[in-house]
Amino acid sequence: MALNLLPAALAVAGGWIGIGLLGLLRPRSVAFTGRFLFSLGTLGSLALLAIGVLALDAPAQAWVAPIGLPELPFHLRLDPLAGIFLALIGLASTGISLYSAGYFRAGEGTAPGLMCLQYHVFLASMALVVLADDAYAFMVAWETMALASYFLVTTQHRVPEIRSAGLLYLLLAHLGALAILLSFGVLQGGSWQFTFDAMRAAALTPTQASVAFALALLGFGAKAGLVPLHVWLPEAHPAAPSPVSALMSGVMLKIAIYGLLRVCFDLLHAPRWWWGAGMLVSGGFTALFGAIFAAVQIDMKRLLAYSSIENIGIVITGLGLTVMFRGLGMDVQAALALAATLYHCLNHALFKSLLFLATGSVLHATGQRNLGKLGGLIHKMPWVAWLALLGTLAMAGLPPLNGFVSEWLLLQAYLYTPALPHAIVNMLAPLGAAALALAIALAAYVMVKFYGVIFLGQPREADLAKAHDAGWLERLGLLWLGLGCIALGLAPVLVLHGLDAVNQMLLGTRLHDAVTQAWLLAPIAATRAAYSPAAFAIGIAAALALTYLAVRLFYHGRVRLAERWNCGYPALTPRMQDSAEGFGQPIRRVFRPFFQIERQDPDSFDPTPRYELDLVDKWWNWLYLPIIRAVQAIGRGVGALQQGRISTYLLYSFATLLLLLVWLA
Repeated sequence: MALNLLPAALAVAGGWIGIGLLGLLRPRSVAFTGRFLFSLGTLGSLALLAIGVLALDAPAQAWVAPIGLPELPFHLRLDPLAGIFLALIGLASTGISLYSAGYFRAGEGTAPGLMCLQYHVFLASMALVVLADDAYAFMVAWETMALASYFLVTTQHRVPEIRSAGLLYLLLAHLGALAILLSFGVLQGGSWQFTFDAMRAAALTPTQASVAFALALLGFGAKAGLVPLHVWLPEAHPAAPSPVSALMSGVMLKIAIYGLLRVCFDLLHAPRWWWGAGMLVSGGFTALFGAIFAAVQIDMKRLLAYSSIENIGIVITGLGLTVMFRGLGMDVQAALALAATLYHCLNHALFKSLLFLATGSVLHATGQRNLGKLGGLIHKMPWVAWLALLGTLAMAGLPPLNGFVSEWLLLQAYLYTPALPHAIVNMLAPLGAAALALAIALAAYVMVKFYGVIFLGQPREADLAKAHDAGWLERLGLLWLGLGCIALGLAPVLVLHGLDAVNQMLLGTRLHDAVTQAWLLAPIAATRAAYSPAAFAIGIAAALALTYLAVRLFYHGRVRLAERWNCGYPALTPRMQDSAEGFGQPIRRVFRPFFQIERQDPDSFDPTPRYELDLVDKWWNWLYLPIIRAVQAIGRGVGALQQGRISTYLLYSFATLLLLLVWLA
C-alpha cells in the first residue's frame, strides 16, 4: 500500500505557515518565537526530510487542490525529482532552524514574531515550488518565496545599504520571474492549458523548445546567481541575518536548479546537445569567476557569497554535461553527470549552511565581519571552530568528506567526454574540465584563507578577548550539518542508490548496476575509477593514531623547549601574521583582468598613513550601470511630460486621437 506522501508534505508546509502565524501572538517575545517556535519548525523539517527520502522509491502522486482562482485550481505532484529536493530542504533547514532557535535576539530590526512568520513562509513556499504541477501554482509559490526572502534580507531595514541590497535582490528576482513566466508560455505550445502535463504533451518545434530553454536558463539563472545575473548575492548575503543567508545560499539557490531540471528534462524531455555546451561555458566561467572573487574578499559573508556563485557554476557545469550526454544518446554517462550534480546540490546545502551559521556565531561573539579584525578564535570558540573546520574541509573537497565525492564524480563524468561524437564538443570539454579543476583548487585556497584568518593565529583586536562560544541550540544546529557532511562523505553508494530514482525518472536509466559494493564507489565501471571513503577514513585515522603514539612513546619528555625564533624582532605581534589582503594579493596579480581595482596609497610623509583598496565587479559597470542610467534618462523624459496643466494634458489627448485617426485611415 502506497503511503500518502503528498498530503503529508502539504501538511508540513501548512504547519510551517501555522507556526509563523503563531509568532504574531507574541511578536516581541524572543523566548516564545525564537526558542519555542523555531524549535517546533525543526520537527517539520525532519518530517519533510523523511517524506522526501520515501518519495524516491514511491510512485508519483498528484492532486488537484480546491484552491486558486475559478477554473484555475492548484495542481500538485510528488515524484522522485520533487522528493530529492524536499529532502534537501528538510536536511538543511533542520540544522538552520535549530540554530536559529538560539541565534535570534531582541532589538535586531524586524520583531522576532514577524521574522518567525517570514522565515516559515519562506520554507513553506520553497516546498510548494517543488510540489507545484502547473504554471499558476508554481509562479504563486515562486513569488511568495521571493517576497518572503526579501523581507528577511531587509531585517535591518533602517540601514540604507541593507534597503538597497534588498531592492537589488527584488529587482533581479522579478526579472527572473518574468523570464520563467514567458518560458511557461512558450512551453504551452499555443494552447491555453497551464498544467505541466499539458506542457509535457505539447508538440514544440526545435525553435520553440530552444526559446523556452533560453528563457528558463535566464529566469532560474537569475535566482541561482549565474554570471552576469549574480550581482545580488554579494550584496544580499552580508545584509541578511546569518541563518537567512544559510537558507538562501544552501537551499533557495537549489530551488532554482530544481526549476531548471524540471524544464530541461521533464517538460522539454528532449534536450539538444548544444544547450549543454552553452551551459558548460556559462557554468565554467561562473565557477571560475566566483572562486577568484572569493579569494580576494575581506568580508567573511561576502567571501561565502562569492563561494556560492562558484558552487552554482559547478552545478550548472554538471547540468551542461548531462544535457550534452543526453542529447547525443549517451544515457549512462548522462546519469553519472546528473547524479554528480544532484550530489553536489546536497553537499553544498550542508557545508555552505554550516559555514554561514559559523560566521553568524563569530559575528555575535565579536561584532566583526571584517577578516582583518579577527583571528585566534579557536581558543575562545572551540565548538564553532572545530565544526567550521568540518565545513571548510568539505568545501575544499578533501576526502573522506562529502564535497570530495560530488566533485570527483563530476570529474569522472568529464573523462567520458572524448567519446562524444562531435568534434566541437571534444575540443570544448577539456577546457571545461580545466576550468573546473582550477575553480576547485581556488576554492581550497579560499577555505585556507577563511579558516586560517578567522580561527588561527593571534587575535588581531583586543576586543576579541571577550568572545564567547555559541549557545547549546546553535551548537546542535552546527553539529547536525557537520554530521551530515560526514555521513554523505562516508556513504556515497547509499546516496547514489537514492539518486538513481531521479535518473530513472528523467533519463530512463540507472547507475545501480555499476555501483554494486556497499563501501566502494565505482561509477559505470570499476576498471575506469573507484573510490572507497571507508579506506580513506581508516587510513587517516590510522595515520593520526600512529603519529600520536610515536610522539608519546619516542619524543614525549625528550623535547628541549626554547624560545621560538622571531626573525630578529623582540616580540611577535598580530601585525606580523598573514592578513586577508595578503592571502588575496597573488590572486589579484594573476587574475587582474577580472577586477576593476581602485586604490589609494598613503603619502610618504603622512604621520597616520592609510591604505585603501577596493575591488569592483566589472559586470556592474559594464552591464548594470548603463541600464540604470538609461532608465533614469527615460524617467526624466517621462517626468518632463507631467506639467501639471489641464490644457497640456488635453493637448496630449488631442494629439493621440489625431495619430489614431491617421493610423486607422
